[in-house]
Amino acid sequence: MVILAALALALLLVGRYTTWLEPVRSKLDLLSMPFYWVTNIPHRLSEWIDTDWVARQELEKENKLLRNQIRVQESRLQQMASLVAENLRLRQLMNSSEIVQDRVLVAELIGVSPDPLVHKVIVNKGSNDGIYVGQPLLDAFGLMGQVVSVTPYTSQVLLITDNSHAIPVQVTRNNVRTVAEGVGDLYQLRLRYVSSTMDIKEGDILVSSGLGGRFPVGYPVAQIESITYDPGEPFATVIARPAAQLDRSRHVLLVFSEQSDFMVR
Repeated sequence: MVILAALALALLLVGRYTTWLEPVRSKLDLLSMPFYWVTNIPHRLSEWIDTDWVARQELEKENKLLRNQIRVQESRLQQMASLVAENLRLRQLMNSSEIVQDRVLVAELIGVSPDPLVHKVIVNKGSNDGIYVGQPLLDAFGLMGQVVSVTPYTSQVLLITDNSHAIPVQVTRNNVRTVAEGVGDLYQLRLRYVSSTMDIKEGDILVSSGLGGRFPVGYPVAQIESITYDPGEPFATVIARPAAQLDRSRHVLLVFSEQSDFMVR
């Protein structure tokens, strides 16, 4: 014991005051590194749990919250886009009402016929508002149809594209008169009895002629898209596209005749 103690003391003194043991000390430090690394594992694991793992949970929670907020904002943006589009349509409708010389009443579409072969819509104005059978309906772009039935609070409107509907029209370029009838297609009208000698061209604008007294004069009805001449047929096949947006317009105008006592609303 005494010898070992003396040897240890001698080594301490030699290592303290000389450099003889430096090579041995460096090798011992290298050998001791794994022991330090192993003994430090619990501390490093604790730090990883406290920092990385907890931070990851916080990031995932924050990302989930941000994604939910983005969804809410996207839905609000969609709603805003819809409101902006509706605002634009209303402005177009009000500009149209200023151009219309007759008295009008703004209405809103609240229903569409479920039968694809019947082109009818329902508006939220009825006899209590002075609406009557035969009253014309138009949107910001052109004539849509006429009222065919009325209740105190609603009215049913037959669109100009229905198979049973026809309207007298004239070409704005030369005032040639003809009749535009529905073919059961929201995007097409057909002109009746157009002879090969009639002065009519693709691109011509058709407006209501006022004949028959049902529709006011000069309201846009359609634009001619195609003219087909068949040598074996006495009349040409003329297809026109309605000016009104029959499948899109929500707010519309009900036009009163000159004899109506109703004022513009």
